Amino acid sequence: MQAVTVRDRDAGVGGLALTELPHPHAAENDVIVRVHAAGFTPGELTWPATWTDRAGRDRTPSVPGHELSGVVTGLGYGTTGLSVGQRVFGLADWARDGTLAEYTAVEARNLAPLPADVDHVTAAALPVSGLTAWQGLFDHGRLTTGQTVLVHGAAGGVGSVAVQLAREAGARVIGTGRAADRDLALDLGVTAFVDLQAERLEDIGEVDVVFDVIGGEILDRSTALVRPGGTLVTIARPVTVHPTDGRAVFFVVEPDRARLTDLAARLRDGRLRPVVGAVRPLAEAIAAFTPEKRTPGRTIIRVTED
Repeated sequence: MQAVTVRDRDAGVGGLALTELPHPHAAENDVIVRVHAAGFTPGELTWPATWTDRAGRDRTPSVPGHELSGVVTGLGYGTTGLSVGQRVFGLADWARDGTLAEYTAVEARNLAPLPADVDHVTAAALPVSGLTAWQGLFDHGRLTTGQTVLVHGAAGGVGSVAVQLAREAGARVIGTGRAADRDLALDLGVTAFVDLQAERLEDIGEVDVVFDVIGGEILDRSTALVRPGGTLVTIARPVTVHPTDGRAVFFVVEPDRARLTDLAARLRDGRLRPVVGAVRPLAEAIAAFTPEKRTPGRTIIRVTED
């Protein structure tokens, strides 16, 4: 099968190659998925799990990408809840070969059934963004109706989903980003937008929840915006500057079949739409890690035609 692989940790994107690999083996409780569409995070080439397994052993050549939508083609011993021929979407394990391949092995519990009327490209844009947004807003941020949430990167993959989920929950949503992101963020449901390159972040005032995907100086400056009892949530890096009278949470998204099923239902009835910025074939996946121009939303790799 064809797959994107990486072997040289020091080479970065330059170490990616489109190669031929043996078909994956289904371990206990695994399924084999023929990947129709896949998502990736450019920064994952710096993650330790891209290079080693859970025991710390080198696992190169490894396949990047951890979001997928496809069809089950095989079952491992003891696998229950899914069947051969079933459409599924979800997350591949961080410390195993990922989804930028024609086939991949995934723990069955990390996948959810995909309704027949949801296309694979849209579904592949949802697992990381949808689960991260939900867990950040509600599990860690404890956002409730009537509160105000500040979403950094409101037009990005995670931020755009967070805006929609927060708005549906009855929260007031303030978004940030670049000037070119304003119209999309407003269309998604923010009540106010701050251009981080031209407007003062501090003019926002106090909020109940800050949801950060940017890190750096923006993360540190955002701590002053958290009102007493509020929460700063980030996926960028561990927090070093804390709110004076609030909580700070850094987290890594976790698989959740029940939540994926709920998110798929929201897709079907129009309450949620992932922002897909570009769709490229597997042969162009390496170039997609360093795009020539920035586009809002997720870049999705179409691995197999529907």
